[in-house]
Amino acid sequence: MGGGVERMISLQFMALLLSVNFVASVAEEREIYLVLMEGHPVAFHRGYPPREDGRRVKPNSEVDKFHAEQLEDSHDQLLQSTLETGSYNRLHSFKHIVNGFAVHTTPSQARKLKAAPGVMLIERDRGAKLMTTYTPQFLGLPEVWTEEGGDKNAGEGIVIGFVDTGINPLHPSFAYDPVKPFSSNISHFSGACETGPRFPASSCNGKIVSARFFSAGAEAVATLNTSVDFLSPFDAVGHGSHVASTAAGNALVPVVADGFFYGQASGMAPRARIAVYKAVYPTVGTLTDVISAIDQATRDGVDILSLSVGPDEVPQDTLTFLSLFDIVMLFARRAGVFVVQAAGNHGPDPSTVLSYSPWAVGAAASGTDRSFPGSLLLGNGERVGGVGLSGPTFGNWLFLYKLVLAKDAVKINGTFPRTPQYIEECQYPEALEFNAVQGSVVICTFSAGFFNQTSTLTAIIDTARTLGFMGFILVANPTYGDFIAEPIPLAVPAIMIPSVADAQIILQYYEQQTNRDERGFVTKFCARAAIGDGRVASFKGKAPIVSRFSARGPDFVDTKKNPADVLKPDILAPGHQVWAAWSPISALDPMLKGYNFALLSGTSMAAPHIAGIAALIKQYNPFWTPSMIASAISTTATNYDSQGELIMAEGYNIGSLSPSTPFDLGAGFVSPTHAMDPGLVLFSGYDDYISFLCSLPNIDPGTIKASTGEFCNHSHSHPADLNLPSVTISALAGTQLVQRTVKNVGLRPETYLCSVLPPNGTMVSLYPSWFNISPQGTQDLDIHINVTRARNAFSFGEIVLTGSLNHIVRIPLSVLPISISL
Repeated sequence: MGGGVERMISLQFMALLLSVNFVASVAEEREIYLVLMEGHPVAFHRGYPPREDGRRVKPNSEVDKFHAEQLEDSHDQLLQSTLETGSYNRLHSFKHIVNGFAVHTTPSQARKLKAAPGVMLIERDRGAKLMTTYTPQFLGLPEVWTEEGGDKNAGEGIVIGFVDTGINPLHPSFAYDPVKPFSSNISHFSGACETGPRFPASSCNGKIVSARFFSAGAEAVATLNTSVDFLSPFDAVGHGSHVASTAAGNALVPVVADGFFYGQASGMAPRARIAVYKAVYPTVGTLTDVISAIDQATRDGVDILSLSVGPDEVPQDTLTFLSLFDIVMLFARRAGVFVVQAAGNHGPDPSTVLSYSPWAVGAAASGTDRSFPGSLLLGNGERVGGVGLSGPTFGNWLFLYKLVLAKDAVKINGTFPRTPQYIEECQYPEALEFNAVQGSVVICTFSAGFFNQTSTLTAIIDTARTLGFMGFILVANPTYGDFIAEPIPLAVPAIMIPSVADAQIILQYYEQQTNRDERGFVTKFCARAAIGDGRVASFKGKAPIVSRFSARGPDFVDTKKNPADVLKPDILAPGHQVWAAWSPISALDPMLKGYNFALLSGTSMAAPHIAGIAALIKQYNPFWTPSMIASAISTTATNYDSQGELIMAEGYNIGSLSPSTPFDLGAGFVSPTHAMDPGLVLFSGYDDYISFLCSLPNIDPGTIKASTGEFCNHSHSHPADLNLPSVTISALAGTQLVQRTVKNVGLRPETYLCSVLPPNGTMVSLYPSWFNISPQGTQDLDIHINVTRARNAFSFGEIVLTGSLNHIVRIPLSVLPISISL
């Protein structure tokens, strides 16, 4: 009996161990970790620093290759000596601008790595997401192109790198025209053409000079769908193609959708070359693949790097400036690359920016003065405005058609669920009586399905085609309020009515003209309507206006959103309703399947505008550093719209507008014409950024060393002393002296008068009040800021330097005046 008890206890103990091991195995699911190592990467070892004139020295290829192999070997040796065999999979080695790697392993193994010799930083991969024409004319670019020799030369010699979802190489925006060969030499760039599904070697055609893909991270965390997750640079999503064509697409490409000609699209720098770095897939995106792409793009020698992808959440265990993503962008900047990123799409809430660091330009989004107004004609002659890129009902208002409310056409004896999707949202054709809706204009209602994002316009279109609607109307519902309607191509005559008030006009007319029996069932449909053409653009109204979705400042340093002494976003650019290239596969958006062009909105669309403009500035001023380009874009921006009034910003409610602040639009709306010749620039380099980091409040110098490999030998007295083209002080008590240094990049001496509009609650004095400055000369500017009245919110002002040769240099001021603590 004793032996039986012992066996029972033994079995129970074994079962307990199995249970514990099972729980442990569940808790120990693998994740991707990004690891930063001591030691110089290829770009910065053995005396290969970037040149201060903005052109990078190309290292000796053999020395370069040998050092890269050494770094990769050291990564493998560390993993083999630290982690258990079979417990990890190294995904990427970062070798060019940072020394590190990505590894797929368990949290317990990651903790071992963190304590290993030579490891400076380890961070969990937070994933990467997409931050999802007419703008060249709106920005005044034809004038800039004229200075560059016309659109046939604008961007020549500049390579823009795009880290995104790839590219559609068959699109005319990326075609190479042998009749118009490129005249410039891009010997500073050396890429590669990686082939694969839908991407033959001929895809790299001279316009597309390089194309690579990075998938190790994606393949580690998900099972990829081979029908859309192509292991090649081909773009199955459309986003990467849209971004690339916005910045550098060919000039005057006809935009045609559903057989309708919308005009001609041109990139900002139509003669710039395109280097593709695919790092995000329809199924998943990882920071590992994005960082690998940035590392390679910098190694290849891109001049400009456009990032409309990135982490969509705040780093949890480190300061925003010190996340590995931001550190990699710092080293790309050190290598001479101008980096622009989408500011994020979580506006209009404050402190929603996802671009944090002063070494990358964060682009906010606005609309232009172009819109696509649709209209509905009712049988009583009244017209109601709406949105929808569709053709008109047959006859274009010459004929009116029977108007039917979907829930009045529902089959009485149908066996389907009586949910809003079936009853009023037109999602299922089997729910509607064919004889009632055929040839009619059908009213579908925005209800629970659309509110919780389970219903789609695609389903309504399918229903309309199946049952032969003449057209449909999607009307707002008082229960859910007004909704936001973006103009998207609709393959049948259709219009969205996003206003509850306008929807009530339609429904009131409908009820007046509809006969019902005592049970409420319709006996006769007498209401009539016709849908007008919603594809014709209108150019009027105030513009630009900061888009509702565009992320807002103030910038912040941690997850508690403590404000930072850096202005974010940096600049405002078009990002609302932008026509650009697309991929017909459209893996993430069935509405756009089959289309070669798409009309999209997002700061994803704003970033490539700035990338293309930076390319034009770089072409015109080839020896400018990235900070000089950023300064020129910033100091020449405008705060005023097309009507000469202060730029407004959209708020939470549809139609609500308020005066914009630097936390909405940064320095203002980009002005390429003026940015080409800014007069003065403010400049900063890698050492200045390190001094900035070392001056952060309560910062441990060891943290800076662990993140950058640099000692805090020289730090600013205050973070606001970084020589940026803006001044931001997140907590000013008493008096503070801030200094800025400007450089004359003009060809002639110039005299500048200094003036200031102080933020409320402060008094600001400048020294000197005027100065003469010769070409390539520099001038220090002392800015004394005194608190006169404490406030509980930031206030804003600006410094204006007015030159005798008509240059105007604006430096935004953002200050939070507080009381002095006793």
